[in-house]
Amino acid sequence: MSLFPVVMAGGSGSRLWPLSRVLYPKQFLCLDGELTMLQATIHRLQGIECESPVVICNEQHRFIVAEQLRQMEKLTKNIILEPVGRNTAPAIALAALAASRVQSDGNALMLVLAADHVIQDEEAFRAAVRKAVPHAQKGKLVTFGIVPNKPETGYGYIRRGDASCDTDTTSAFKVAQFVEKPNLETAQAYVSSGEYYWNSGMFLFRADRYIEELRQFRPDILAACEKAMSVVDPDLDFIRVDEEAFMACPDESIDYAVMEQTSDAVVVPMDAGWSDVGSWSSLWDISRKSPEGNVITGDVLSHSTENSFLYSESGLLATVGVKDLVVVQTKDAVLIADRNSVQDVKKIVESIKTNGRHEHHTHREVYRPWGKYDSIDTASRYQVKRLTVKPGEGISLQMHHHRAEHWIIVAGTAQVTINDQIRLLGENESVYIPVGAKHCLENPGKIPLELIEVRSGSYLGEDDIVRLADRYGRV
Repeated sequence: MSLFPVVMAGGSGSRLWPLSRVLYPKQFLCLDGELTMLQATIHRLQGIECESPVVICNEQHRFIVAEQLRQMEKLTKNIILEPVGRNTAPAIALAALAASRVQSDGNALMLVLAADHVIQDEEAFRAAVRKAVPHAQKGKLVTFGIVPNKPETGYGYIRRGDASCDTDTTSAFKVAQFVEKPNLETAQAYVSSGEYYWNSGMFLFRADRYIEELRQFRPDILAACEKAMSVVDPDLDFIRVDEEAFMACPDESIDYAVMEQTSDAVVVPMDAGWSDVGSWSSLWDISRKSPEGNVITGDVLSHSTENSFLYSESGLLATVGVKDLVVVQTKDAVLIADRNSVQDVKKIVESIKTNGRHEHHTHREVYRPWGKYDSIDTASRYQVKRLTVKPGEGISLQMHHHRAEHWIIVAGTAQVTINDQIRLLGENESVYIPVGAKHCLENPGKIPLELIEVRSGSYLGEDDIVRLADRYGRV
């Protein structure tokens, strides 16, 4: 029976602001190692016999996902794009329908994972998956329950029932009850009883069984997803579903739509150092600490500082005589919070939105399919950016109504097209693009192309762009 990993990579992770932003949320960040959270999720599948993972993500994150999969050599036209967010039940339905097309005999097992979880004991994770396989093969819908190590009010819980007797192993239990996030006293009682697990949001089941349960309990969700998958538009490395059909789909989680309704839910315990990294304090909990209890990343000097999370993206961060703080510095924002109050970071994000600011939405450094740009300086009639174009890539053929541009090459070689003229430019050379001129930029070399872009004009917004041709399908 083929095992199809499905990685859900949606969500905004607002409680990890200012690192996590709408256009670059936490699942694409590297928080505790060399891999991003998405890459770590895929990497921990090593040792499990399975097909290439399918990643479900938002339309606006498609090129980030593609690049991170490409770096792992896992990019195989395996990214399903959600036109809009509709929660986990519809997202998993899309993957189940896709898996059923590949494996039409009902032998497609789906291992549903979230891209923003940390699992410290990966072998324990793999062992739990292996224990769950025979139950899923028998038609059960398996959820993985995290063995709690403390009373936690930020997670939902699963109460186990009798041992599942559908196989020779007692590694799974019937689900007796799903419960919402409890208060502290209730959470303490849950942990003391030994009958409750944290609800991890990870699942294993046959694709046909999930579709059957949706047909019984939420036929409206299934019908919308079937319609959305009936007109699939392959686009580069992406699978585009019908936007209108998917927008009509109800917004519902898999727990409410299926797992709390079905009589075939079982829970497999998992004790693997799991965390959903839902806040800065949870990241501090799982990170390696100095003798003073500090977690330090970047250029940081600390004196008489204890039990704090200190992160510097650029420049020197110094602390003196403080404890139990979270200090996170990025190029355009600084967060200082009591480590015990970080759940309220989302309130700051809400204030940023309310005040019409942009720091919740994007970083100063923005990634594009061709590379990235960093907004160095801006004023009312000019803007300065540093562009990095990857070898063999290039920006679209485009024009602007309100701004002119001046490009100065600082490293690499640029092939510049302005109207009908093509030029090669090297280091210390520059070119001027007048308002309204058709132009594009390519990197024909083997090393990254670095250039400084100076925009000038009456309007400098990113939406002043008319794409005439684009290798990434953005026209």
